[in-house]
Amino acid sequence: MREVHFIVPEGVDDPARPSGGNTYDRRIRGELAALGWAVRVHPVSGGSALADAVRRTPDGAVALLDGLIASGAPEVLVPEARRVRQVVLLHMPLGDRREREVLEAAAAIVTTSQWSRRRLGELYGLPPGRVRVAEPGADAADPAPGTPAGDRLLCVAAVIPAKGHDVLLGALAAAADLPWRCACVGSLDRDPGWADEVRRRANGLGPRVSLPGPRTGADLDRAYASADLLVHASRAETYGMVVTEALGRGLPVIATDVGGVGEALGDGGMLVPPGDAAALGAALRRWLRDGELRERLRRAARERRATLRPWAATAADVAAALAAAARAEDLAGAAR
Repeated sequence: MREVHFIVPEGVDDPARPSGGNTYDRRIRGELAALGWAVRVHPVSGGSALADAVRRTPDGAVALLDGLIASGAPEVLVPEARRVRQVVLLHMPLGDRREREVLEAAAAIVTTSQWSRRRLGELYGLPPGRVRVAEPGADAADPAPGTPAGDRLLCVAAVIPAKGHDVLLGALAAAADLPWRCACVGSLDRDPGWADEVRRRANGLGPRVSLPGPRTGADLDRAYASADLLVHASRAETYGMVVTEALGRGLPVIATDVGGVGEALGDGGMLVPPGDAAALGAALRRWLRDGELRERLRRAARERRATLRPWAATAADVAAALAAAARAEDLAGAAR
């Protein structure tokens, strides 16, 4: 049986802290086990905990490290790179010297989109062969029924500046003369000051905008089931798992064209420029006023739903990177 030591951020299983990265880590953990890997999980909270986890990893073992904790710790990881075969799972490239050192020392790098692989080449000159893409999977769920008016809008994102709630609220204000309601589902405690500002702006649109906080499990399922359209105004995304989460329910998406979002969306919706409230507002007006457009995008979302890859395929890509790292260590040991 193959073994991997999976070093993840503390709180990866905390339902009060939902994120695409945490979901990805949890699903990979489970799917690797289903593929026959012995997965030893080490949640860590910072540099000293990371150093302890790496020191406890046996000589020659393979470690899969979430980039959220790995990218900023070259002083911990680089000295151990000859002893432990390190595979970095990079959700979002940072573009700094410390991350470069970690990635150059790693046995392999896994990232979540073709865009991210290209970006790593631009930032660090990493050859494409060193970076494997393991695009996130998606679970097909019961299709959202939708309504004729299409006026139930949904945003699923932590309320932080990168997710563009200010842009969304500007777009909604531009469509204030039309009927709609928008639920903004996501954590409110990652950046409390920003969340307060978003609440203040949302209050200007009255009760049509709600910020109920994070939703997971059945509560999140109900939010998707009651929606007509997912609106994703993010300023930065490596992939955009929330997009495929919506498409897995046949729910159309209007999203900003950043990072790998276009890869996630396919033909399942509309893309608009990032940070452009006017463009997003115009797209929402088209959706709300044009019944033929709504039906066309709903058909496109259902077609995209049928092409989404399962999480088992994602795990197989990660497993291939881990196995290659393990073989490299075996060959190095044989050479000695």
